[in-house]
Amino acid sequence: MTASKDGGKFLPELVVFDLDFTVWPFWADTHVSPPFTKKSNGSIQDSGGNKVKLYDDMLEILKHLSSKGVCLAAASRTEDPPTAQELLRILDIDQYFSYKEIFPGSKLTHFKRFVEASGIAYSNMLFFDDEERNIHEVSRLGVTCVLVKRGMTHTVLQSGLAQFAAKHK
Repeated sequence: MTASKDGGKFLPELVVFDLDFTVWPFWADTHVSPPFTKKSNGSIQDSGGNKVKLYDDMLEILKHLSSKGVCLAAASRTEDPPTAQELLRILDIDQYFSYKEIFPGSKLTHFKRFVEASGIAYSNMLFFDDEERNIHEVSRLGVTCVLVKRGMTHTVLQSGLAQFAAKHK
């Protein structure tokens, strides 16, 4: 398999997102408490009445990448996988992720499983995460990695896609 082209730009075959402080602005295992409730206005609250939401650009990012035929994956080291899974469902984004590795431990294990499940080479992956240790660890595999400082935005996505394309000229 090879990276695909879109308007002359190379796209990754698989884009992987960390969840906490990358997809949503909290830690699933400490900042929110299930059960989650979806209100009639569409807002979501945890059991303590705290609002639960994605970063503003996240849904559009997932839709855009999916529309370009890019596979998506979630990789999270959370200590509470069931809560993270429930958040993906109630935030209506679960269907965008073809692969999910959500369990404590090294991101290297997550990525090894992505390769086994998808057949996609590390060099054809793009990874977004807010933790430098994960970026450092995964980049050694040959994955293009982007440090997310204040949550996913269109600008962060475009920067990552440009980095990926530059490696595949």
